[in-house]
Amino acid sequence: MTYLPFAIAALGGYLMGSIPFGLIITRAAGLGDIRQIGSGNIGATNVLRTGRKDLALLTLLLDSFKAGLAVLIFWLVFGNRNVGLIAGAVAFLGHCYPVWLGFKGGKGVATYAGLLVFASPKGLLIGAPVWLGLFALTRISSLAALAAAALVPIGAFLLGETVFATITLAALSLLVFWTHRANLARLLKGTEPKFGKKKTPDAG
Repeated sequence: MTYLPFAIAALGGYLMGSIPFGLIITRAAGLGDIRQIGSGNIGATNVLRTGRKDLALLTLLLDSFKAGLAVLIFWLVFGNRNVGLIAGAVAFLGHCYPVWLGFKGGKGVATYAGLLVFASPKGLLIGAPVWLGLFALTRISSLAALAAAALVPIGAFLLGETVFATITLAALSLLVFWTHRANLARLLKGTEPKFGKKKTPDAG
């Protein structure tokens, strides 16, 4: 197959992923620039710092859906799952590094989860219970996110995921670790705050 469908999917996926829903939603609600509070992140966790749980939930859903929608659209258009996977993967990049915001976006956890829903249910089968279980035990969202990201490609492959999809998921998991490098440093020092404390951990 020509590389053109992959190039088109990558461009379309990036543009979809780079839509900064957290920023758009909070501005529309009259809360100003979400980048000026908390971690300065545009993800759902930082939106939660405004005290608006409804806006945080909406941001979470939209950030998740944009990667999944990219997968679905380009998979259907080109009839190739791998093309859809590339669209979703680059949507993840668009979320983390949106050109409109000087390449400073979110951390990608919600976007990664949305990609798994549509592109790799096997990965979701591993990642969802790991995140939920570890978060319930520790109340540290970044720890739960990192553990889930580490196990998703391995578990998906063991469940029969394709090599192409496994490599794509592994690359995204590495990017999750990169976007959470500050969280990882605090985890290693034992200073990462738990969810609900004054400094809400930022995993999105």
